[in-house]
Amino acid sequence: MTNAPQSEFISPFHRQSDPVVQPPAKPGPPQPTVPHLLPTSRLYLVLGLGLLIPLGLAWIPEDGIEVGWVAMLLFNIVVLIATWIDYQRSQRWDIQVTRHCDPRLSIGRDNPIHLTVTVGSGPGKARQAQLHLRDSYPPDFQADQDRLILQIAPHTETDVTYHVFPPQRGAFQWQGLTLRLLSPQGLAWTAWQIPIETEVDVYPDLMGLRLLSVRLSLEAAGGLRRRQRTLGGTEFAELQEYNQGDDLRLIDWKATARRGHPLVRVCEPERDQPLLILLDRGRLMTAQVAGLKRFDWALNATLSLAMAGLRRGDRVGVCVFDNDIHTWIPPQSGNSYLSRILEQVYNLEPVMTESDYVAVASRVLSQYTRRALVVLLTDIVDAIASSELLTAMARLSPRFLPFCVALRDPQVDSQAHQSLALTQTANDLQVQRLYEQAVALDLLHQRSVAFAQLQQQGVLVLDAPAPSISEQLVDRYLLLKARNRL
Repeated sequence: MTNAPQSEFISPFHRQSDPVVQPPAKPGPPQPTVPHLLPTSRLYLVLGLGLLIPLGLAWIPEDGIEVGWVAMLLFNIVVLIATWIDYQRSQRWDIQVTRHCDPRLSIGRDNPIHLTVTVGSGPGKARQAQLHLRDSYPPDFQADQDRLILQIAPHTETDVTYHVFPPQRGAFQWQGLTLRLLSPQGLAWTAWQIPIETEVDVYPDLMGLRLLSVRLSLEAAGGLRRRQRTLGGTEFAELQEYNQGDDLRLIDWKATARRGHPLVRVCEPERDQPLLILLDRGRLMTAQVAGLKRFDWALNATLSLAMAGLRRGDRVGVCVFDNDIHTWIPPQSGNSYLSRILEQVYNLEPVMTESDYVAVASRVLSQYTRRALVVLLTDIVDAIASSELLTAMARLSPRFLPFCVALRDPQVDSQAHQSLALTQTANDLQVQRLYEQAVALDLLHQRSVAFAQLQQQGVLVLDAPAPSISEQLVDRYLLLKARNRL
């Protein structure tokens, strides 16, 4: 998507001979604030040097100290007058700033924000000046640079970029931009604000979807055709020349006789198969994992899997549930169907409600009779706490191919596998870390027991760290398709 400037404001120092008066019924955009002076550390240093004057004249008998104080006062007045002249010179800069960003940002990603600083004329013989910019991004966002510093010169255009990390979805707005321009002699800052308002919507991981789209397009174009031939398929796709290592059983002898050289049949996985994605938005999905809610990671994985299924020709449906079905999107095929799925799920949030897995499984069993891949994205604590989940997945296994996907907290992995040793002089911190490691190891063990029970009932499982769940889930789906597990 092409980035377009959202707003543009001219420096408050730009003077015009005939100002334009807007009618009251159609007010113009908000104007920049009036610039004001801020002293620099250099000014404080110069003023502090004035104290040396009375100290140097203190040795003069009788009126030496009084003369020193008067001299210091005159010195400070001269410095302040010079500072004011220096400040006035800096106001002759003609500065314009524009902000460029994608109107749809991706949650959990470093989204680039571009600022373009266009400088017109400068103050007389000035060649360059130092400009500080601080963008007023939404307070919930995290930025890699709090302040941008650049050198400007007359009749130049400079582009600067910083990145923001949105931790939640929704609509957000930039309130403005704060600028500080250093005077030619470095005695004062000229500070002002310009209200460059930019409205954006934070969506699920659109960047990840774009990367996945490129990957799937390369595979469809034949970049990974060799891998397709190795894994096989059931539907005939095309004929290709025989290469060393190809399965001899795939040679098409009739086509080989007509062409005079060996040809092999290339098969691809069956298309138009149903893929049902069940997305849990209950209490377990409200926990924060690696800076985002577990539900946000699961939503990103849902959209990635939906894109992969639609690009492979399958019919994809999505069900978002808690104690009842909240959003139901019936299975359909077609690459454009992803837009409808995104439109209905991008603004959903998890709730503090226990999820009813059995009711969702019963709903799926009552509506579908054809074999389908049913993917459930949730989290598992242990076999006891997740007993209802185990029961629901067991109900699906005779008719469908159930696939349980759990989002693991990578912090638990790091605590469980950290290297610790209890010394003879163990302190409270060491004991605390050993206790945390024991708890983390127990949590992982209880999860593995629950997954083992699911596998015994014919359920496919995937337990992966939340930040990498999308990639691993898509890889598992493509592998299942290539091996004709559906």
